[in-house]
Amino acid sequence: MNPALARYLALDYGEKRIGIAIADPSGTIATPAGFIQRRKGKRPPIGEMIRKGEELEARGFLLGLPLDGEGKETERSATVREIGAALAQRTGLPVQYLDERFTTATALRIVREMGGSTRNRKGDVDAMSAAILLQHALNVTE
Repeated sequence: MNPALARYLALDYGEKRIGIAIADPSGTIATPAGFIQRRKGKRPPIGEMIRKGEELEARGFLLGLPLDGEGKETERSATVREIGAALAQRTGLPVQYLDERFTTATALRIVREMGGSTRNRKGDVDAMSAAILLQHALNVTE
Protein backbone atom coordinates (compact mmCIF):
# COMPACT_ATOMS: atom_id res chain seq x y z
CA MET A 1 0.00 0.00 0.00
CA ASN A 2 1.23 3.47 -0.82
CA PRO A 3 -1.03 6.04 0.88
CA ALA A 4 0.97 8.82 -0.74
CA LEU A 5 -0.74 7.86 -4.03
CA ALA A 6 -4.27 7.67 -2.61
CA ARG A 7 -6.76 9.10 -5.12
CA TYR A 8 -4.13 9.54 -7.82
CA LEU A 9 -5.35 9.46 -11.39
CA ALA A 10 -3.15 7.33 -13.62
CA LEU A 11 -2.88 8.19 -17.30
CA ASP A 12 -1.58 5.80 -19.96
CA TYR A 13 -0.99 8.36 -22.72
CA GLY A 14 -1.19 6.78 -26.15
CA GLU A 15 -1.37 8.06 -29.70
CA LYS A 16 -5.08 7.22 -30.09
CA ARG A 17 -6.38 6.95 -26.53
CA ILE A 18 -5.50 7.85 -22.97
CA GLY A 19 -6.26 5.07 -20.52
CA ILE A 20 -7.42 6.23 -17.09
CA ALA A 21 -7.37 4.60 -13.65
CA ILE A 22 -7.96 5.88 -10.14
CA ALA A 23 -6.65 4.77 -6.75
CA ASP A 24 -9.07 4.22 -3.89
CA PRO A 25 -8.95 6.61 -0.91
CA SER A 26 -6.68 4.28 1.08
CA GLY A 27 -4.12 3.99 -1.73
CA THR A 28 -4.57 0.22 -1.91
CA ILE A 29 -6.46 -0.61 -5.10
CA ALA A 30 -6.27 0.80 -8.63
CA THR A 31 -9.43 0.65 -10.72
CA PRO A 32 -9.81 1.26 -14.47
CA ALA A 33 -11.81 4.45 -15.03
CA GLY A 34 -12.30 4.62 -18.78
CA PHE A 35 -10.38 6.37 -21.49
CA ILE A 36 -10.24 9.57 -23.50
CA GLN A 37 -10.26 9.25 -27.27
CA ARG A 38 -7.62 11.44 -28.91
CA ARG A 39 -8.12 13.16 -32.23
CA LYS A 40 -5.29 12.85 -34.71
CA GLY A 41 -3.43 16.08 -35.31
CA LYS A 42 -5.07 17.85 -32.36
CA ARG A 43 -3.41 19.16 -29.23
CA PRO A 44 -3.31 16.89 -26.16
CA PRO A 45 -6.70 16.97 -24.37
CA ILE A 46 -5.35 18.50 -21.15
CA GLY A 47 -8.75 19.97 -20.27
CA GLU A 48 -10.44 16.58 -20.56
CA MET A 49 -7.79 14.98 -18.35
CA ILE A 50 -8.30 17.69 -15.74
CA ARG A 51 -12.10 17.31 -15.89
CA LYS A 52 -11.78 13.55 -15.42
CA GLY A 53 -9.47 14.15 -12.47
CA GLU A 54 -11.96 16.57 -10.92
CA GLU A 55 -14.86 14.17 -11.52
CA LEU A 56 -12.98 11.36 -9.75
CA GLU A 57 -11.67 13.68 -7.00
CA ALA A 58 -8.03 13.03 -7.90
CA ARG A 59 -5.36 14.40 -5.59
CA GLY A 60 -2.53 13.99 -8.11
CA PHE A 61 -1.54 12.42 -11.41
CA LEU A 62 0.62 9.42 -12.28
CA LEU A 63 1.71 9.33 -15.91
CA GLY A 64 3.11 6.30 -17.65
CA LEU A 65 6.53 7.17 -19.04
CA PRO A 66 7.24 5.44 -22.37
CA LEU A 67 10.83 4.26 -22.26
CA ASP A 68 12.73 2.29 -24.88
CA GLY A 69 13.86 -1.30 -24.45
CA GLU A 70 16.97 -0.18 -22.58
CA GLY A 71 15.01 2.00 -20.16
CA LYS A 72 16.02 5.29 -21.76
CA GLU A 73 13.67 8.17 -22.41
CA THR A 74 12.23 8.62 -25.88
CA GLU A 75 10.67 11.42 -27.89
CA ARG A 76 7.29 10.29 -26.53
CA SER A 77 8.72 10.52 -23.00
CA ALA A 78 9.36 14.22 -23.59
CA THR A 79 5.75 14.65 -24.75
CA VAL A 80 4.43 12.91 -21.63
CA ARG A 81 6.62 15.11 -19.43
CA GLU A 82 5.22 18.22 -21.18
CA ILE A 83 1.69 16.98 -20.49
CA GLY A 84 2.60 16.35 -16.86
CA ALA A 85 4.01 19.85 -16.54
CA ALA A 86 0.81 21.31 -18.02
CA LEU A 87 -1.35 19.27 -15.63
CA ALA A 88 0.73 20.42 -12.65
CA GLN A 89 0.65 24.05 -13.75
CA ARG A 90 -3.09 24.14 -14.42
CA THR A 91 -4.21 22.15 -11.35
CA GLY A 92 -1.50 22.71 -8.74
CA LEU A 93 -1.61 18.94 -8.08
CA PRO A 94 1.49 16.76 -7.86
CA VAL A 95 2.55 14.74 -10.90
CA GLN A 96 4.65 11.59 -10.82
CA TYR A 97 5.99 9.39 -13.62
CA LEU A 98 6.52 5.65 -13.78
CA ASP A 99 8.02 3.37 -16.42
CA GLU A 100 5.08 2.04 -18.41
CA ARG A 101 6.91 -0.66 -20.36
CA PHE A 102 4.93 -3.89 -20.61
CA THR A 103 1.70 -2.49 -19.13
CA THR A 104 -0.24 -2.88 -22.40
CA ALA A 105 1.11 -6.40 -22.96
CA THR A 106 0.14 -7.30 -19.38
CA ALA A 107 -3.35 -5.82 -19.84
CA LEU A 108 -3.86 -7.78 -23.06
CA ARG A 109 -2.77 -10.99 -21.34
CA ILE A 110 -5.12 -10.38 -18.39
CA VAL A 111 -8.12 -9.77 -20.65
CA ARG A 112 -7.35 -12.93 -22.64
CA GLU A 113 -6.82 -15.01 -19.48
CA MET A 114 -10.23 -13.90 -18.25
CA GLY A 115 -11.68 -15.39 -21.42
CA GLY A 116 -12.36 -12.08 -23.07
CA SER A 117 -11.59 -10.84 -26.52
CA THR A 118 -9.56 -7.69 -27.00
CA ARG A 119 -11.24 -7.00 -30.33
CA ASN A 120 -13.15 -3.71 -30.25
CA ARG A 121 -12.04 -3.21 -26.62
CA LYS A 122 -8.92 -1.13 -27.11
CA GLY A 123 -10.18 1.59 -24.77
CA ASP A 124 -10.81 -1.01 -22.05
CA VAL A 125 -7.30 -2.38 -22.56
CA ASP A 126 -5.87 1.15 -22.25
CA ALA A 127 -7.80 1.72 -19.01
CA MET A 128 -6.55 -1.64 -17.70
CA SER A 129 -3.00 -0.59 -18.65
CA ALA A 130 -3.41 2.57 -16.57
CA ALA A 131 -4.72 0.47 -13.66
CA ILE A 132 -1.73 -1.89 -13.90
CA LEU A 133 0.62 1.10 -13.89
CA LEU A 134 -1.09 2.62 -10.86
CA GLN A 135 -1.32 -0.69 -8.99
CA HIS A 136 2.41 -1.17 -9.47
CA ALA A 137 3.02 2.27 -7.97
CA LEU A 138 0.64 1.55 -5.09
CA ASN A 139 2.43 -1.72 -4.30
CA VAL A 140 5.80 0.02 -3.95
CA THR A 141 6.39 0.65 -0.27
CA GLU A 142 7.94 3.87 0.85
